[in-house]
Amino acid sequence: MSDPAVKSSLLTTDAHTRRRNAAEKRFRAYGLAAIAIGLVFLVLLLGSILFKGVGAFQQTFITLDVELLEAKLDKSGNRDPAQMAKVTTFGYNPLLDAAIKRATEGAGVENPFTKGKDLRKLLSAGAANQVRQFVLANPDRIGETVTFRLLASSRVDGYFKGRVTRESLARDKNLTPAHLEMVDGLREAGVVAKRFNPGFITGADASESRPEQAGIGVSMLGSFFMMLVVLALSLPIGVAASIYLEEFARQNWFTDLIEVNISNLAAVPSIVFGILGLAVFIQFAHLPQSAPLVGGLVLTLMTLPTIIISTRASLKSVPPSIREAALGVGASKMQTVFHHVLPLAMPGILTGTIIGLAQALGETAPLLLIGMVGYIASNYPGGIVEGFLSPNSAMPAQIYEWAKRADPAYYERAWGGIIILLVFLMTMNIIAVILRRRFERRW
Repeated sequence: MSDPAVKSSLLTTDAHTRRRNAAEKRFRAYGLAAIAIGLVFLVLLLGSILFKGVGAFQQTFITLDVELLEAKLDKSGNRDPAQMAKVTTFGYNPLLDAAIKRATEGAGVENPFTKGKDLRKLLSAGAANQVRQFVLANPDRIGETVTFRLLASSRVDGYFKGRVTRESLARDKNLTPAHLEMVDGLREAGVVAKRFNPGFITGADASESRPEQAGIGVSMLGSFFMMLVVLALSLPIGVAASIYLEEFARQNWFTDLIEVNISNLAAVPSIVFGILGLAVFIQFAHLPQSAPLVGGLVLTLMTLPTIIISTRASLKSVPPSIREAALGVGASKMQTVFHHVLPLAMPGILTGTIIGLAQALGETAPLLLIGMVGYIASNYPGGIVEGFLSPNSAMPAQIYEWAKRADPAYYERAWGGIIILLVFLMTMNIIAVILRRRFERRW
């Protein structure tokens, strides 16, 4: 007599099912742990950037009442701009020395220095030029006492931000502990204070002796003109090449060779494109060195493979039934692609394009090879044409230049520049999401 068949129930969990469920729970736990670790590192990274870079948006200012003596600035008294321009910044230094002396006396701060140049060390090296530019722009104010908010020196600013101490000034030739005693007294009187510094966002780079004046505004404009070049060239060329390869080209050894080369170009290091741009656009074509136009051409070469690959992926994602339906009602191949396939692929195309532009915005190596380094342009370009052709820098190159300079104030500005660059990148990615939602269609 045979044994009765063993009956099992769906409600009973056997050993194999229990092991499989346990493995699934472990896998989900590993995934959640990986996400948590990634978020922790992201928070640490962003926190570190904000902690080290937010100080670049604040600067120490000294408020002084400067007496614009006519005997010093306009001896002839006729307010002739040509004559007044002959007075260099050295002619304005005595006025600043007297203003600082009056400020210390008014605040009741002891002044241990007898020479004016020692007092002037509290101010930025560009303070005299700031007053000079004001006088040349407002000659009618000569003879008056005008209140100026002048940048303090980088050492004074560092003292306010905690990176300069009395002990660290023992071997410093720029400032002494006695200067810091005066700064403490002037701070209590409200003469010296730390405020928001719009010049960091709107200004240009400065020499290594004037880190307190350095700004990233001109470099931001250089990056903007470069991105215009990249967008104007890479989007139409990349989309046209993708449409041809995906929809019209025959599959043969030649198209296979093109596809392999496009995939290889997407993995080429960016510095190779910089060498190519230096050889082709500057040495062969003789385009202006350090110009945003050349930088945009180099970044276009680097961005094209990314845009072509993402565009082809978007075209492939459109169901074949869309093409077949369009051809079935009598549409031509051209009409099928441009009236039906391309609109449905547009969200992916725009997303890939903006991501490619964001990648190009953060590149540094190719820009350094074509000469787009810091402290090239001290002023904003005079027009659109000059914006494309005049020497300029870009935000990543400017940040790199600041990071390698010796003064700690430039290191702080490098972190501040990273914050601005991240804002640009986040903005571009947000635009990509909005455009994707705007053009997204369901089928």
